[in-house]
Amino acid sequence: MDRTVHSPAGVKHHIVFREQDAFAGWPANYGLWAWGDEILVIFLQGHLGAAEQLHARDRERPFTPRQARSRDGGATWIVEPFTGKLPGSAILSGDEHVVALLQAGHAIDPGKDFETPVEPINFLDPETIILCARTGLHTDAISWFYVSRDRGLSWTGPHPIAIPIAGGIAARTDVVPLGDHDALFLLTTAKQNGREGRVFCARTQDGGASFRFTSFVGEEPAGFSIMPSSLKLPDGAILAAIRCSGPDKTAPNSSWIDIYRSDDQGESWHVVSRAVDNTGFMGNPPALGLLPDGRLIIVYGFRDPPYGIRARTSLDNGATWGDEIVLRDDGHLPDLGYPRLVVGDDGCVVTVYYFNDAAGPERYIAASVLSFG
Repeated sequence: MDRTVHSPAGVKHHIVFREQDAFAGWPANYGLWAWGDEILVIFLQGHLGAAEQLHARDRERPFTPRQARSRDGGATWIVEPFTGKLPGSAILSGDEHVVALLQAGHAIDPGKDFETPVEPINFLDPETIILCARTGLHTDAISWFYVSRDRGLSWTGPHPIAIPIAGGIAARTDVVPLGDHDALFLLTTAKQNGREGRVFCARTQDGGASFRFTSFVGEEPAGFSIMPSSLKLPDGAILAAIRCSGPDKTAPNSSWIDIYRSDDQGESWHVVSRAVDNTGFMGNPPALGLLPDGRLIIVYGFRDPPYGIRARTSLDNGATWGDEIVLRDDGHLPDLGYPRLVVGDDGCVVTVYYFNDAAGPERYIAASVLSFG
């Protein structure tokens, strides 16, 4: 289905982190949080390597977790070390990007490396943030989380995400608060064939000390459905935008984004709409947000020419979606995207993602700031 594509006025692009020969990526796996003009993002930093099907990264050198902080609404950024304890290896949530010797999954002992939270998490405290992490993507994936109560300056954990599910747990950060100590974690598990993946919902009602399986989000796909981005609507319903792909994710028009809705706090889900018909070569995850005027916004990387970052908005809680908005189309290669976003009270949206351009081969972290006020 054709859509009118247009660019919004006043979009500003900023560099979060860029270094020569560096491969920095995948903010969608980790998280983005805001407290007014203060914004924090977490990403991985590695090194460029031989080009593969999509990622030109050096698999024989580690990827190090980094975080960057802005205090002026996303215009300028300072890169900081990630201070959380890393179980098993130096990598945080990305064994698929390094050789076996560097992978955390081979070295983690959950009984020794993980600890139950000493203090129950208050999910409604605006100063408290949760970061989820994992080893890999398939049946043997192990997952954990961290908690920060000081805007990412320090972290407790790693804390286990222990749920008896046959396909293992591959966690990216997607947490929906329901109460002080009550929250849903939207996670991914392997399909019956042992490969990624399928989204499911787990609930903790004791501040992160324990979890119970709640439901699958949709039927098992022929390809995959992964990387949810979720939020709670004012009426109490929960929406989850999910990255989807057919059996051959390299085929043209084989990747899209679906919207699911739960009206019973994650006990069951139904499809609402297809928000994006095509996200390009091998697909890209969504970042879902709620604007002050009640509209939804979804941001995603677009991996077909012209490569870039795009968005759509919805006036009816995701039932239908407006024209595609091109935030930028100056990407040089399809290796980009994986956005996160935060929305200010004034309608200003800051989205952070990884990117590349004609100025150099490196993959870098960028931010786009746009207003829907």
